[in-house]
Amino acid sequence: MEQKQKNTKKILISALLLAACLICFGVFFVLFKPAATAGEKSFEVTVIDNNGAEKNYKGQTDEEYLRGALEELEDFSIDGQESEYGLMVESINGLRAVYELDGAYWSFNVNGTYCNYGVDTQPVNDGDKFEIIYTPAE
Repeated sequence: MEQKQKNTKKILISALLLAACLICFGVFFVLFKPAATAGEKSFEVTVIDNNGAEKNYKGQTDEEYLRGALEELEDFSIDGQESEYGLMVESINGLRAVYELDGAYWSFNVNGTYCNYGVDTQPVNDGDKFEIIYTPAE
């Protein structure tokens, strides 16, 4: 009986520590998430396909995040699966890159640096230059 109480205490303490960590993570994310810029901005996008061919786009947008800005571009399409984290990009301009199926994915850079956010949370600022690169698995 005493062993069962010790195990119950350990489980309870572990659950409380996990809950505290999750709360801290949530607060940290809210405090330090990327800031979006309101108002009209210009931006550029370069798409590099599976053959290394580049296609360039220039846009103007009032959208604060990348997905909305991309959806406004002419002759550009983006598609994927909705998830709790936003759009998981699977297709750019009809070219699919689904890691689970073909070992490739679309990587996103902003101003020469890998994007740390998804298309629904990546801010767009005036003058940003995005690269969307078809990336095969290594």
